[in-house]
Amino acid sequence: MLEHALDGNAPAGSNSAVIADLRAKGVKFALAAYVDMHGKIKGKCVPIAHAAQMLSGSELFTGAALDGVPQDISDDEVAAMPDAAHAIQLPWRPDMAWFPSDLYLRGAPFEADSRGILKRQLKAAEDLGFKFMIGIEPEFYILKDSPEGPVPTSPADTLAKPCYDITSLLESFPYVHDIVDAMNGLGWDVYSFDHEDGNGQFEIDFTYADALTTADRCTFLKLMVGEIARRHGCYASWMPKPFGNRTGSGAHLNMSLADLETGRNLFAAEGDRYGISLSELGYQFIAGFLRHAPALTAVIAPTVNSYKRLVKRGAMSGSTWAPVFACYGNNNRTNMLRVPMGGGRVECRAADSSMNTYLGAAFALAAGLEGIREKLDPGEPHRENMYNYSESERAERGIRFLPRTLEEAITSLEGDDLARHVMGDAMFRTYIDYKRSEWEEYHNHVSDWERDRYLKFF
Repeated sequence: MLEHALDGNAPAGSNSAVIADLRAKGVKFALAAYVDMHGKIKGKCVPIAHAAQMLSGSELFTGAALDGVPQDISDDEVAAMPDAAHAIQLPWRPDMAWFPSDLYLRGAPFEADSRGILKRQLKAAEDLGFKFMIGIEPEFYILKDSPEGPVPTSPADTLAKPCYDITSLLESFPYVHDIVDAMNGLGWDVYSFDHEDGNGQFEIDFTYADALTTADRCTFLKLMVGEIARRHGCYASWMPKPFGNRTGSGAHLNMSLADLETGRNLFAAEGDRYGISLSELGYQFIAGFLRHAPALTAVIAPTVNSYKRLVKRGAMSGSTWAPVFACYGNNNRTNMLRVPMGGGRVECRAADSSMNTYLGAAFALAAGLEGIREKLDPGEPHRENMYNYSESERAERGIRFLPRTLEEAITSLEGDDLARHVMGDAMFRTYIDYKRSEWEEYHNHVSDWERDRYLKFF
């Protein structure tokens, strides 16, 4: 049961080979699926007898019914155009296949479609001879409800420093095994998984691929992990910071550019000027990324809760392991951008698990390409512990804080012309308006903390 096993190479106008392949694999239903602004999967389920029409774009949707599909109720419907080359047979119910789809409007790509936004930037990279490669390290919690609130599934998972704890991993192995088994069954090549620094938190790392493939996989992964967890009587949470005293869930973006013709990693280098095994192209990519870091944060850390993760302290283990400043460094985890040991790639540590992967990857690529086109220089890498900088030391060195709140991030996004270009006017305006509303709703909420502190204080 492999991803890409379905035949996406049928002649134009003919879907017979794809449908025959579906039937041969026991598929009875097909999902014409796309994502809303949040990266949540939406779509329609079609019996196999009607799959030919679905593959031709028969499934229509009222955009005004969804977040981030900017349409009025009087507008024509958008159509899902399935991508058979990236279809996935559901491991937990093999009678169904998921088709990631692009949205079309009146026969042309819909400008505000998240997947389409990424594909536009991939085309811009291809025009320069590059192929964008990304790997993502997804972190998530597996929890169950209790009278005290959400808790880990294992009663033994209570350590103050549970990171890499084998006992907790083995206690959770029934569902972790099923998740890993499903990923490997799809050909994703899981190479490592572990218990992370929060109780009930896990990370599963799988082999990188081209950006569109990885974005499709990460989108599907959230659905799959949730379904497998439910079958074990628990649930998955991709919330960036579900517990104030535990680490948050990142989704570190590992990025590189490959030669479009040869596949050679263009970020790899030996004996470079700063000794971190990164090419000049890689340094330029970093400089472009850092130029747009405040605006980018609004897309890769897209929720009110995301900014509870991007702090120096806030975990019993002693560190949040999340960046605070817009800077880069060597194998130093206190930078927003890190060049891991061995070089050849750039890791963004500010991205979290609530990110719409298509939008995050698109903006990251566009910013990096700007740095390459303009031959920008990021300066020397930071090798020191960035958490130790005081306010005055930071200002003296010209190091910018990442946005402290969603409001700050959205203000930065709104003032960034590249963001508007990447998203297109409709998604740009819709995203900003929705996130401002989200911030205002949160800001106007009276919390338990406020009541505890102020109700009888004065």
